[in-house]
Amino acid sequence: MTASAEDIKKQALADFSKYVNPQKARVLKNAGLDIIEGKREGACVWDITGKKYIDCITSAGSFNVGRRNPEIVAVLKKALDEYDLGVFLLCSKQKADLAKKLAGITPGDLQYVMFGVGGGEANDFAIKLARGFTMKTEIISTLKAYHGHTGFSLAAIGRDAYKKPFYPMVPGFKLVPFNDLKAAEETMTGDTAAIILEPVQGEGGIHPATDAYLQGLRKLCDEREILMIFDEIQTGFGRTGKMFACEHSGVVPDIMTVAKSLGGNLYPISATIYREELNDFLVAHPFIHLSTFGGSDLGCIVGMAVIDYLVKNKVPEHAAAMGERFQKGFDVLLKKYPDLLLEVRRKGLMMGLQYTNESIGPRMSYQLAQNGVMAIYTGNEPSVMRLMPVLVIQPDEVDFVIDALEKSMAAIMKQGGIEKY
Repeated sequence: MTASAEDIKKQALADFSKYVNPQKARVLKNAGLDIIEGKREGACVWDITGKKYIDCITSAGSFNVGRRNPEIVAVLKKALDEYDLGVFLLCSKQKADLAKKLAGITPGDLQYVMFGVGGGEANDFAIKLARGFTMKTEIISTLKAYHGHTGFSLAAIGRDAYKKPFYPMVPGFKLVPFNDLKAAEETMTGDTAAIILEPVQGEGGIHPATDAYLQGLRKLCDEREILMIFDEIQTGFGRTGKMFACEHSGVVPDIMTVAKSLGGNLYPISATIYREELNDFLVAHPFIHLSTFGGSDLGCIVGMAVIDYLVKNKVPEHAAAMGERFQKGFDVLLKKYPDLLLEVRRKGLMMGLQYTNESIGPRMSYQLAQNGVMAIYTGNEPSVMRLMPVLVIQPDEVDFVIDALEKSMAAIMKQGGIEKY
């Protein structure tokens, strides 16, 4: 007898609990997100039981061009007829082509590229490059920052809970408040190699850097011969309404890291892009950083297709317009539910809903799931819900999410038990 979709889902969740991560399964169930993904298309995903959701999680911005974008899928299928990962030690036309394309779309004089598989790896290399080139050891990062869970990247995270089980960390890292230029200046020393930050803090609760802050940091870094690293892993490739978030402030970093949506969420790839002068370190040490699967031929082919799609379809501009449409809905909700919704922070389609207390995040996740929207509160700040839908979301889908938010807030108000901070 053929098992039903419900039976398959039940078994998958049981196996996940038994063999992968039982606590994750419990947390997701309590948040109404005990979903086993089936069909994926555009802005939507279907549970294998058939229930449809608009995906506002998107693995923190990995699906910028949509779930299973048919154009990117076709490119990958065609590539599989001819290519594999390639031998990572050899020169690769695919690597060269994607690196050239990245140099062409990134701001300023960013030129050279080191490929990796994930964002943590990209940030690891950025920090290694900064230390190796400057011959200095200190790295400044910001409170609530998120840069990945690998060695150097973990040390740069601005949340102790991620780091304490693994002390001692790589030494030489200092934390300063985000958007605080004076604190950064007072922390800089003659041994500071670089400052690393996100132009919009993602996991930290969707906090955009001010233009004055980024411009001031650029000036300080230039004066003190300190490198500036922008982690654009979540903010890159149109998420904030421009191809890269740093374009809003007109600030060009010395090093930029990208990942997530570069692979169209079909093939993992990341990149660290940096100024020509920094390549002197790699000339002296050409094999100092290696990644067997980083910048694979298949990954680079997908990455080029993603960039072409973003440019051809003016996806960053579309994201900016859809962000404004969301904002109109948020403005109504802010007035209607002041006991629930305190503030909205947004840059394009990188959006954070600041609730009035931490209990509302999990409750809203649950209610939204009942109303056909997948969304989750941030790890650093449970009172903040991160909304990061695909950038190709359509106006009617934006309206659906706003309507789901309204229904969910109405349900919570009916339940009561709301306490403000």
